[in-house]
Amino acid sequence: MTRIKAIFDDEHGLYGAKRIAASLNDDTDFPPINHKKVARIMKSMGLKGFTKRRRCITNRRKPGHRVMPDLVGRKFTADKPNQVYVGDITYLPCKGGKNMYLATVIDVYSRKLVGHALADHMRVSLVIEALSHARKVRGSLKGAIFHSDHGSVYTSRAFRDHCAQLGVRQSMGAVGTSADNALAESFNATLKREVLRDRKVFDNPIVCRQEVFRWCMRYNTRRRHYWCNLLAPDAFEALTSATLTQAA
Repeated sequence: MTRIKAIFDDEHGLYGAKRIAASLNDDTDFPPINHKKVARIMKSMGLKGFTKRRRCITNRRKPGHRVMPDLVGRKFTADKPNQVYVGDITYLPCKGGKNMYLATVIDVYSRKLVGHALADHMRVSLVIEALSHARKVRGSLKGAIFHSDHGSVYTSRAFRDHCAQLGVRQSMGAVGTSADNALAESFNATLKREVLRDRKVFDNPIVCRQEVFRWCMRYNTRRRHYWCNLLAPDAFEALTSATLTQAA
């Protein structure tokens, strides 16, 4: 019970029974424990992972911008990293009515947040910065697909040119269909749920930047993801790299 409470507190109350069980089972000095047993113990201790969801729609396409074909077709999978990415912009409300905006670039293979940018505007420079960050992290994005919605920043000439310079192929889902970019929107919902929790807004833009940055770092390095067999995205990619090396 003490170990369960320690993990729960260390993860700021965000982990449920399955993720806590995975953390416990990383320690080979103790016998394996089933997540159902962990759930029963957590219930007896009054512990429950945070589950509230919040969602918001942001982007609107402007007339005259070019729409690219859907190269993903809701198949958010890849054979290895650096093949297919999804991205979106989400708004982060601050007190006083001022919003911050986060642009993301997520690898569908590992769900790793490879690139992101945060600013007080939704101009095209925001998504260009996020994709440039991803290119810096990966070294090259040549041949990769970047899938998004029809937001005007993504259909803009400036972003198309930037993708072309990086060798990235653009892909877009249907208008008004959230399922066509479900992975990116799910990431946004998770971020808001786990960072804002019961709050409606951030205290100010500085606090927003600090808390979102910390969460994004933790997301890649520590947050266990069901898609990654309850590994963090970085650990999942490292395991993949080791497996491919052994196979070679």
